[in-house]
Order: sequence, then C-alpha cells, then structure tokens
Amino acid sequence: QRVAQLLADWERSGRQGLCPVPDEPTPAGGGSGAGRAFSVQRYGMMQWGDLFTARQKAVLISIAKEITDVQRTGRNQHILTIMSTILDKIADFNCSLASWRASEDVRNVFARQVLPIVWDFVETNPSTTAYVGFERSLNHVSAVVSHTAAATRLSAVVQQSDAMRHPLPDQAADIWFTDPPYYDAVPYADLSDFFLVWLKRALPGLRLSPDSSDSSNPLSPKIREIVQDETKYHEGLPKDRAWFEEQMASAFAEGRRILNEDGVGSVVFAHKTTEGWEALLSGMIRGGWTITGSWPIATEMTSRLRARESAALATSIHLVCRPRPVDADVGDWSQVLGELPGRVGEWMERLQGEGIKGADLVFACIGPALEIFSRYSVVETPAGVVVELPEYLEKVWEVVGRAALEQVLGTPEARARNGAVGALEEDARLTALFLWTLQSSGNGGDAARNDADPADAGYAGETDADSTGARQQKGYRMPYDVARRFAQPLGIHLDEWKSRIIDIDKGAVRLLPVSERARQLFGAAGASALADEIETSAVASPQLGLFPEPESPARPRGRQSRQAAGSSPPGAVSDRRDSTTLDRVHAAMLFQHSGHSQALRALIRSEQEKGPDFLRLANALSALYPNGSPEKRLLDAMLLAAPR
Repeated sequence: QRVAQLLADWERSGRQGLCPVPDEPTPAGGGSGAGRAFSVQRYGMMQWGDLFTARQKAVLISIAKEITDVQRTGRNQHILTIMSTILDKIADFNCSLASWRASEDVRNVFARQVLPIVWDFVETNPSTTAYVGFERSLNHVSAVVSHTAAATRLSAVVQQSDAMRHPLPDQAADIWFTDPPYYDAVPYADLSDFFLVWLKRALPGLRLSPDSSDSSNPLSPKIREIVQDETKYHEGLPKDRAWFEEQMASAFAEGRRILNEDGVGSVVFAHKTTEGWEALLSGMIRGGWTITGSWPIATEMTSRLRARESAALATSIHLVCRPRPVDADVGDWSQVLGELPGRVGEWMERLQGEGIKGADLVFACIGPALEIFSRYSVVETPAGVVVELPEYLEKVWEVVGRAALEQVLGTPEARARNGAVGALEEDARLTALFLWTLQSSGNGGDAARNDADPADAGYAGETDADSTGARQQKGYRMPYDVARRFAQPLGIHLDEWKSRIIDIDKGAVRLLPVSERARQLFGAAGASALADEIETSAVASPQLGLFPEPESPARPRGRQSRQAAGSSPPGAVSDRRDSTTLDRVHAAMLFQHSGHSQALRALIRSEQEKGPDFLRLANALSALYPNGSPEKRLLDAMLLAAPR
C-alpha cells in the first residue's frame, strides 16, 4: 500500500522528477558478457524496481527520501554522499535476488559479478541489527571512511577520465597503475546500474555519470567502456573481441605516454586463462612496455564462490613494467630461448620459497620470462623472421611445465616425450602436472574441487550443485586452454586420454575421480571379484590377471607392460599390454578403499619386483593431492601397506 500510494502521488504530480520506484530498464541478455551475467529479463524483471519486493521498495524509497530531504536543508554534501552509499549497501542485501547462507546470514546480491535469477531468495528486516540493514551498513561505511581518512596524509586530486585520453601531458607521472577489464568477463557498467538507480533518487541534485556519447541514456555510460559486448556498438563497429584488444592496446600506449622514462607501471590481472594473458601482454608490448616482473598478491577472497567452484587464481598477479626505450635493439631468438630456462627456474625457486603454488606460480613466472622478450623492439630468428608473442609464450609454458615435472616426478619425466626410456607414461605426467597446477597459494594446497562432503568425495558417484542449481560431476577442474598449453609442448595429447583419466566439457578439463575408473580397470565384475581371485590364487604374480580386456577398442598410447604376455599361466586373464603405472596405482587405491588388504599387498609386492615406478608415482601423487582429500588418505594408507 505504501508503494502504491507513493506511485499514485507521483502520477498526480504530473510525473515530476524521477519515479520513486526505479523504472530504468534492466540489462538485456546477449551473446556476450551481459548475456551470461544477466537473466532477469527472461523472468519478467524488465525494470530495476522489479528486482525488489514491495516491502523492500518501501524501505529503500523511505531512506532515499530522508537523504533527499536532508539535502534540501543545505547540509554537507559529502555526508549526504556517504549516506547514499549506505542506501546502496542496504539494497545489495535487501533484494529478491539475495540468497541464504548456511552460516544463517544473508548473502548479498553481488556474491558474484552477475545478476542471475534466484529461485529461493530470503527477505529480512533491515531495521534490525541481526542482518545487513541500516545500522550495520552505517558501521561498514563508517569504518571505510575512518580507515581511508587515517591513511590519507597527502592531498590528492581525483579526476575521472577516459583511459585513452589522459588529461596529463607527456612523461608527467612517476607511477601508472591499472586493474584492467578482461574481455566480456564482467559487464561493469551494466552491473553498476543496480546502485546508480538508487543514488539518483537519493541525490537528485547531482547529475551522476552523465553519458557524453549518448545524452538520452539515463544510466551509466557504456559505449566507450572497454569491455567485449557485441550487443553494443562504438563508432559503427561491434564491441567484439578484436575491438576490445585494439582498445586495450591504445589504453596501454596512452599510459606509456604519460609515464616518465624512469617511471614504473603496474597492471593487475586475476584471470587464469591463457588467451586473456596473451591479449593483455600483447597489448602491453605493443604499447611500448617492457615487463620486468610479476608478483602474486593475495587480493582475492578464498571463500568467494568462484574460488570454491573453479581453478581460479588465489592471488592477483601484479605485472611490473617499465617504458621501453624507443630505440630498443632487435632481439636474437636463439639468445632469448637460451636465457629462458634459467630465468624461469630462478623465479620458480624464489616464489616457492614464499609459499606460492600452482596456477599462481605459473602466472607469476610470466613476468620475468617476458622481460627477456619484451625488452627488444622485436625478436627475430637468424633468417630474419619476426617471432610473435604466442610462439614465445608456448616456450614459456613448456619450460614451466618441464620444471614442474622435474620437481614432482624427476628428470626423466621433465625431458620425456612419448616412449622415452625410464619415464612414466603420458597419463602419469598429465595427472601430476594437472594436480601441481591446481595447487593454491595460502590455503593449505586446496585444489579446485566440487565435493559436498570431503569425507567421501570422489567415491560416492554423486554430483554437486553449483550456484545456479546445475548439477556438476565431482572431480578437479581446470580451464581447457590452461591444460592444453601445458600438455601440448610436452607431447601429451589430451583428447587421447578423454574418458580414461580426464573428461572434457564446456571449456574445462576434469580429472576423473578414482571411483569413476573402477569399471574400466576391473570390468563389470568390479574390484571385489578380482581381489577374491587374487587372494585365493596361488599365482605368484597377481599382476598377470589384473586388468580385463578393454571394453572399447580405442585406447590411448601408453608404455607397454614390461611383463611378457606369454608368461601368463594357463587359465589366467592375459595382462593388458597398454595398462600404465597410473592404472595400477589407481587399482591399488581402489583395493585400499574396498578393504581388500591381501590383494593390495600382493599387487604392491608385484610392482616392487618390477621396479621403482609404482611407488615413485604413488609418493608423488600423495604429495600433490590436497591434505584431507580422500585420494591422499587412500594413497597414504596404501603406502603404509608397502613392504619395507
């Protein structure tokens, strides 16, 4: 009734001023970032006011009106601006898109940088202190103001301007710092409108975010915003991938222009996709920068949704760069490659000593590696062919991958390609590299796994729901292009291991839990039947009958069993010739899980007689799996059963 009365009063006034309930349009879904980030229009939420229940609208309108009434008295405008941010914080927690947290509290709308439909939202009383209402919002904003004021010792001038049209003259700055957008990952302007519509109603005397490129736009400017969004156009061109990369290069070049020759630039990046890195680095090099270092800094919340559901960086990588001299030399490709292994090895050792792991370590090595390449105006082969950045980055990935394999498996694996003597097979190298990359800095080595219950994760054969309600299969995940960039230079073929140790779907590679391999390892009879056969058999080497013939003819390459097929005793199932060391480690883990201790000891004894590979791989995987994970517990228990 209160909202209806407010709207009726506005209608009677001849619609003077803004509608009390935000009537600006919500973002429409499209084929780019806005399409993935927004789905509310599909459910009839066509205006921003549709995102709130009647009670929530009444509360927010009342607070906005109080701020407006105070503004008319001529009070300090800065205080009123702070008050309007309190209103926005209340809106973030008091909306029909706010959800319930297991900790018995309200999760705000922007737990992620999207605005999706929420099927089961929670509505709270913003006048209490139990949830995020007026009092808690006031305390939060006051704390920020207090800390900011205490940290400010020098005066500063803050000016909003276009990143490609700085108001500063040439070489006027000592430091240039930016946290740039990334393709269509975050539609910043569209998301900011959630808050802007309430600011406009609380501070009607201010013209907020005027759109110089579109005077009819009632919301935040979007045309010149450097984000990929094909639903929008700039100067007649769609804001597609090519447009984004060109604009980013121009912005980096403009930053290079205003920085003095002795200045320092810093670019923040927190996205673990190799394509994004290539575009970012390419833009920086084209813009006249030499990348001199990269430092991982813990700016990302480990509890944020993305950190729990995907192989996201636990840190933000701060790329440090310097202006490249305009008369920089031409680099020699062989000399650049010669310097690369030493530089990467030195940096990896340093960062690991500081607790940096996995993807954070990989991307933090890119900066020092890029210094070798980016200090030259161009790098050429002896034949005069220009080497482009993607080709160099392939070498960087290979060097990092081989250094990682040498650490976790040993020198033969670091140098190996398929069939190399003394090296573990492809699947072992792929699994080790996968787990090494998924290690995370600062949280005990926890990898990116979708497991509801760590006690039995990976063995129940169930799936887990993601934030949208979709069911996801269990297992460790990594972006496909990251896995490909590592595997390809090392001679590892991802597609050939699909459905055997990995699954590839929707741009991600999933490492199959050991339980999902039981049927392919043991056949339809399962581990128990085979274990019973082994335990009652007088055959000296149970490995001879461990694996059934594969159910499908297509099998990936693997090192053949060292045991001759003809040595199988009469009546025994023939040893499958393409079984790998990893297959046998997984079989032992399944024996351990099912409690078949005699079969487990027999299998380990057989493997020890053949050589050290089995225990070497088992120990390496035990060190790579996260503490507390079911795989690590099985491996550690299995290793205890190994004869000393």
